[in-house]
Amino acid sequence: MITRRLLRQALPFLSLLIVLLATFYVQPRAMSYFGLNLMLQYAIPIALATIAQMFVITVNDLDLSIGPFVGLVGCIGATLLYEQPVLGILVLLLLIAVYGAVGALIHLRNLPSIVVTLGLSFVWLGIAVLILPSPGGKAPDWLKAIMGLQLPVVPFPIVAAVVIGLVVHVALMTSSYGVIARGAGGNPKALTRAGWSMLRTKVMMYMMAGVFGVLSGLSLLGLTTSADAHVADRYTLYSIAGVILGGGEFIGGRVSPMGAVVGALTLALAGAFLIFLKISPDWQIGAQGAILIIVLALRALVTYGEKTA
Repeated sequence: MITRRLLRQALPFLSLLIVLLATFYVQPRAMSYFGLNLMLQYAIPIALATIAQMFVITVNDLDLSIGPFVGLVGCIGATLLYEQPVLGILVLLLLIAVYGAVGALIHLRNLPSIVVTLGLSFVWLGIAVLILPSPGGKAPDWLKAIMGLQLPVVPFPIVAAVVIGLVVHVALMTSSYGVIARGAGGNPKALTRAGWSMLRTKVMMYMMAGVFGVLSGLSLLGLTTSADAHVADRYTLYSIAGVILGGGEFIGGRVSPMGAVVGALTLALAGAFLIFLKISPDWQIGAQGAILIIVLALRALVTYGEKTA
């Protein structure tokens, strides 16, 4: 039983290892500091968007607007934040507050989060297009400097991914409020009977999703150096897949911050692997979906073994 449980927890890391070894086999030159840095540089914004999605999934909701939201943040960063930093920061804080308000609306009116966030995705995209009708703008120099940071020995994307995972793990999995937040997804009735506010918890989790969505958009802008309203459209699927690849589940408040980050790294590496195979980028989302299906099938097999053991 213990062995099967450990195997289930190790599946995200095994998936990453398999994709990494396959990539090195196809392209041995990728097994270097420069190669890893090049393959994983876009893993940072994907990991941040995945963590944002994870906060929403923790309370049994689903955010279908995170991709357009990341794109909107990039447009704001390349225009308002670059030209008028104070105004840009205020607008980004306002977006985080709106995310919290959306969480409150979903809870108070008992609305399906999928429908609300799907509609919100069109709002985010519309605002982004109004701000930046065509690709352009410019990333602030400090943002480019952060995302272009060169660390000794270990590439910056790997260090950043580990730090993101550890910080969120400590906050969500070991703190008292983290237990309450996960309880909101696992057993909301018991949480309410214990005197905790579900409304406050859900608002806080949605605001945290907004915070990491903003960080994702800014980090992506720092890499691309210019903005595009559609640049992160796929991040919605990436974020959901990353959470599930990392061992998260859609119900019950069962999530893993480190697993989510590993899932995001796996998706980023899968894209690089397909490029090395000279497969069209149009097929990347399909291949990443196949990886997700395989991992879920293995997880279901292990879980079935636990129940029958």
